[in-house]
Amino acid sequence: MTAPVTTPPLLLPLSRRPRAPQAVLVHPGGGGLSPYTPLAVRLSRRHGVSGIRAGGLFAGERPDDDVGVMAERYLALLATLPRHPELLVGWSMGGVLAWELGARLATTGPAPAVVMIDSFTRREGFRTTAQRDAVVERIMRSVHARVAPRDQRWAEATAHAHVTASGRHRVTSAHPGPALLMACASPHRRTQVENWARLSGRLRVRELDCGHFDVFGRKALPAVLAHLDEFLTDKRIPETLGGKR
Repeated sequence: MTAPVTTPPLLLPLSRRPRAPQAVLVHPGGGGLSPYTPLAVRLSRRHGVSGIRAGGLFAGERPDDDVGVMAERYLALLATLPRHPELLVGWSMGGVLAWELGARLATTGPAPAVVMIDSFTRREGFRTTAQRDAVVERIMRSVHARVAPRDQRWAEATAHAHVTASGRHRVTSAHPGPALLMACASPHRRTQVENWARLSGRLRVRELDCGHFDVFGRKALPAVLAHLDEFLTDKRIPETLGGKR
């Protein structure tokens, strides 16, 4: 008799330190967490670290195609952490989700810090199916490079759903906590920064000399980690964020 297949929960413990400040890595478009491994390792030095994967990556799951729906779903997951999260981190759509979660958490408790790696308050839709498919292909290569063949179709469906979600969503929520935007080289960088600055009085911006899908590559990763370290140790940020106890 074949044993039933169990799927992992959406909230995954990556470094169990219940008494330490809690950091949460929120999935990018595509829904997987594998690109975040270097961030999880760095944060685990002084934080308990969890990751939120997307629904839709396994048989029987349906992917969400709405950022607001995802944010509400994930907000309930954060309530199960050992303590109120002090830090939310995300790349691309993950940064948007981190921002939306931070804004919601700030209405009921301390505002967490938010780190966004090349995220945008809005994304323009695609003019052609070919453009959309090209982005899905890049997501599959960067987020699901190691996905098992049996899960390929679920991962691809989730990537398509998230591209739809990103195109529909417009960030309008202000976030009162400290925030860091790492912005990649792009003709849209100035507008990207201005749009986030309208929603935050505590936004710090650092530039990355790379493309959107290269942020965790060998050349860009040291800068990403350096900007993260600087942000967490800045004196203007509450001491708990840097893990001081």
